Amino acid sequence: MPRRHPAPRVSLAMLIAAAVSLGMLLLTLIMVGQSFLGLERAKVTAASDAAHQLVMNADDRLRSVTRPPAITLALLSHDPLGQAKNLEERLERLPAIVDILKASEVVSAVYVGYPNGEFFQLRKVVSSGLVQFHDAPRGAAYLVQASAPDGSKGQRLRHFYDAALNPIGEPTIQESDYDPRNRDWFRTATRSAQAELSPPYVFFSTGETGITLSHRASEGDAVFGMDATVSDIKSQLSELKPTANTRVAILNGEQEILVDTGGGAENEPVLLAAAQHKGTTIGSSSVRRFRMNGQYWYGTTETSNVFEEEPLTVAVVIPSKELLAQVWKLLTQQALIAGLIGLSMAIIGWFLGRRVARPLETLTNRVGQLSQFRFDNWEAPTSRVREAHQLGSALDDMAGSISSFQRISNVLNLGQNLNELLHDILTQILSIVGEKRGGIYLFSKQAGALNLAVDKDPGLPKHIKGVSSAQPNEEMIRSLGQQLAGHPLVTILRNRNGKLVGALVIEMERGDHAHLSDEMVAFVHQISGSAAVAIETRELIESQQALLDGTIQLVANAIDSKSHYTAAHCTRVPQLAEMLVAEAIASDQEAFAGFTLSDEEHYEFRLAAWLHDCGKITSPEHVVDKAVKLETIHNRIHEIRTRFEVLHRDADIRYLKRQLSGDDEAEAHQERDATQKRLQQEFAFIASVNHGGEALSDSDIERIHTIGRQTWQRHFSDRLGLSWDEAQATAEHPEPILPTTEALLSDKPEHTRPWGEHRPPVQRDDPGNHWGFDMALPDFAANKGELHNLTITRGTLTPEERFRVNEHIVQTICMLETLPLPDRLANVPRLAGTHHERMDGQGYPRRLTSDQLSIPERIMVLADVFEALTASDRPYKDAKSLTESLSIVARMVDDGHIDRDIFTLFIRSGIYRRYAECFLAPEQIDHVDERLFMTPD
Repeated sequence: MPRRHPAPRVSLAMLIAAAVSLGMLLLTLIMVGQSFLGLERAKVTAASDAAHQLVMNADDRLRSVTRPPAITLALLSHDPLGQAKNLEERLERLPAIVDILKASEVVSAVYVGYPNGEFFQLRKVVSSGLVQFHDAPRGAAYLVQASAPDGSKGQRLRHFYDAALNPIGEPTIQESDYDPRNRDWFRTATRSAQAELSPPYVFFSTGETGITLSHRASEGDAVFGMDATVSDIKSQLSELKPTANTRVAILNGEQEILVDTGGGAENEPVLLAAAQHKGTTIGSSSVRRFRMNGQYWYGTTETSNVFEEEPLTVAVVIPSKELLAQVWKLLTQQALIAGLIGLSMAIIGWFLGRRVARPLETLTNRVGQLSQFRFDNWEAPTSRVREAHQLGSALDDMAGSISSFQRISNVLNLGQNLNELLHDILTQILSIVGEKRGGIYLFSKQAGALNLAVDKDPGLPKHIKGVSSAQPNEEMIRSLGQQLAGHPLVTILRNRNGKLVGALVIEMERGDHAHLSDEMVAFVHQISGSAAVAIETRELIESQQALLDGTIQLVANAIDSKSHYTAAHCTRVPQLAEMLVAEAIASDQEAFAGFTLSDEEHYEFRLAAWLHDCGKITSPEHVVDKAVKLETIHNRIHEIRTRFEVLHRDADIRYLKRQLSGDDEAEAHQERDATQKRLQQEFAFIASVNHGGEALSDSDIERIHTIGRQTWQRHFSDRLGLSWDEAQATAEHPEPILPTTEALLSDKPEHTRPWGEHRPPVQRDDPGNHWGFDMALPDFAANKGELHNLTITRGTLTPEERFRVNEHIVQTICMLETLPLPDRLANVPRLAGTHHERMDGQGYPRRLTSDQLSIPERIMVLADVFEALTASDRPYKDAKSLTESLSIVARMVDDGHIDRDIFTLFIRSGIYRRYAECFLAPEQIDHVDERLFMTPD
């Protein structure tokens, strides 16, 4: 077999050069030839299509204007307003009419004409964006016009109302010969059973262009009417003008111009000439060419049959020079560009062919790397072929964009500070779109403004006011674009609920700024969603943080408000504690070397300080506020005084009986006086002991018992009128036979209350104690015994009541540990529950020592003690001066209650004085000799 020769191979450079050259030459010839041949045809077609499109637009707009009001009017024809006999009944229907005006932007007035010639109308004060009545007072939204209240002919009542239908000012009466029965809308509707529509005309009262719809009432001969505006057709027609000086107008059957896109009165003859079909027809089209005002025009008309009674004419006129200039300019540019490209492509194609093949393999390998998610740096192949170079750059940009998206994801996952988060996202977005300048604004609802949060463009304004969340995105973008310099690309940022959160601004420094592609805009909108997510996420976190802070302060304030004696304690302790923590962090003392708190630890400490006494919400108020020893819900000293009164009268009775029996009167009188004097002294002693101001001696306690052993006769049952609790306490003890002898002071069995099922698990060996509490538990939950309370050696609280007060710290820990706190706040229960511990391990509830207490916990101990000492609102003590308070704290330091290093820091830093200046009364702030409280180094 003969050997087959391989087919000849064509050089890529030659192939590209030949193909490009021939293609460009053929394209140039076709484009130039077709452009010249179709010049006149293009002019005619453009004018005809524009007119047809404008008519369709005007028809659609007029139909959209008339249909909803017609439906509403049909419903309104059944309204009681049609049968209203007087002005009062008609005014009662104003809310229903206002709802109609609010529901439609095009309806400017609703009115009713009655068969007796009376008229009632509600009209918008602002219509088509303009105030229609210059005599309207400030705040007026509606105007009521009606026949005079007395029905006088030739007079009309006018009264303005605000948006809430509140009358503004006084009604006025004007002369008017208006009779609705003489109007076309009234007569037409009277003869019809459906809604009737008038052609567009200029309203006499407001100057707006609009139409009138009327409908006879379902009952009676009244006629309802509506005025609907069509003034926004002008702007829509203007948008469809093919050239700058094209004139578009809508005329009625009398050749009156109803809508005109502008241009001055001198051009109205041009529109009328087109409407009257003047000039020469071009071909078989409806376009005519005529000369007027020193130049040639192309004009055409189309008829709109929206209104059967009166067809409308849409006239379009285009200056000849504008239409020709566009075409000739286009032809010239096409010819020039095609010729230059065709000439140069032969040379460029040769080099492209040689260059393009070499980097293709390298680019193919790069694509393979990207498919394996390898975004490491690489060197793009050098190529002078634009497509090859662009492909390499595009691959670089794609790798960078994907990498930036990855970094944005990491930023959203790891970012904490909102400003840093937004700065990083802005940097990555700018990198993705290939720009260098931009900024992110955050929306402030209170100020109604956008505030610049982060930027990479010093020229951006810091604040943009007049922004509303209800504005559509397109309107807001246009407004911001007018307020920003340069060529900004603006993206509105909204959260998942569609609420405005901010705006992204990118300064476009490359490409055609005036004609950004839809793809670019859509792409920026999509990637800007990461900024909206970041803002929404951080706002949610911050709102949750604010809610948590507010709830905690609410609890603290509720505890303070529970007792006016301890008001503001939960507010002052956190402030003093935070002052000490800040000073400890800044201190260079050895005891605080290396001590610091992160932002989360600082926040954790602040929450614990605010909640340190939240358990007091369970403490009985009469125990917390107990001012005297016999106080429960009330001060029982009054009961005891009554018994002394009984004994006092018993002395009088004995004296009188001795007189009757013939005993020596002087001796009886002396005995009575001595007894009554003794009783007065004994009651005064008991009353003084009730205050609990000084420590009781053993002799005082013995005297209390001696006084209490005196007896008196009770003749009334103590089992009547009891509460459920009191009845339960006396149920196991039989009632004595009356009259019975009782001790003046006693501890009765019913005075005690057992723990029962409510025994708190605070003892170390209690199996229910999961918190490590180590507290002594009294035998009873409460003991109201009179001797038991009066013989308290110090203060006013019994051991049972002291436990109830101390138990608040147990409740604090239990309550806080039941909360679903996040890990970063896991130490809040411990920090809040250690401020009653002591450095020597004798505190409560866990008996922790100083080695087991952190610096913040030791600070809480001092803050709680010092606030209590200096408080001037306690019922059981007088306010102490600074020196007295610091002296007591110093003794507590020596006794192992308070940490010495914390106390030294407290004195040296002067925090005690700064705190005093904020919270102590002036008379408490005395001169403090700090040397008395400082331990020599």
